[in-house]
Amino acid sequence: METEMKYELRRPKNMIPGKKYPALFVMHGIGSNEQNMLSLVNGLEDSFFIFSIRGHLTQGPGFAYFTIQGYGKPHREVFDDGIKKLAKFIEYASINYEIDPHQLYLLGFSQGAIVSMTLALTLGNKIKGVVALSGYIPQFVKEEYITNPGKHLSVFISHGEFDQVLPYEWGKENVDYFTELGIPVTFKSYLEGHTVSEKNLQDFKSWILNDLQR
Repeated sequence: METEMKYELRRPKNMIPGKKYPALFVMHGIGSNEQNMLSLVNGLEDSFFIFSIRGHLTQGPGFAYFTIQGYGKPHREVFDDGIKKLAKFIEYASINYEIDPHQLYLLGFSQGAIVSMTLALTLGNKIKGVVALSGYIPQFVKEEYITNPGKHLSVFISHGEFDQVLPYEWGKENVDYFTELGIPVTFKSYLEGHTVSEKNLQDFKSWILNDLQR
């Protein structure tokens, strides 16, 4: 099985032959790239296979996973195609690397958070945890997608209170949505804009390492 997605890989240090490791799939924001996300997950390669995935669409100086037709409104067909490509990549990685299928995590910022939450809602028991930094769940995902979040899913959501790109209220709506589905949510807010602060970084790393133990 091959993949059309470009990605940067970080393997766990001191790997033991025959052992399977947790995996973390990392998705960037619009106009960014897979390299820009790696600084956010420094140190996690001690525990995880890290796959930082480049968006398949060219967007300005960088890349994207989907295009948008308006504020908070992705182009539906392009979005659907991006989600399918990312789901296929997760399957590809699961087949081709020594990763534990019961310990798959998603992490994304902005557009990357949007696709991460959508994948978690649709891939059933494949996903154990999600870190969604400053994103939202498209309305058509809530209303028209067949959602099937896994029984063991948990979510970390963060949002800047002064986010000028995606409103803070959208972050709180994500919390309400997952909570109504009975999914455990950790929510953190910061006195920041559309960015990831050092405190946010520390908080989600702590959360994901603690979640690994459950």
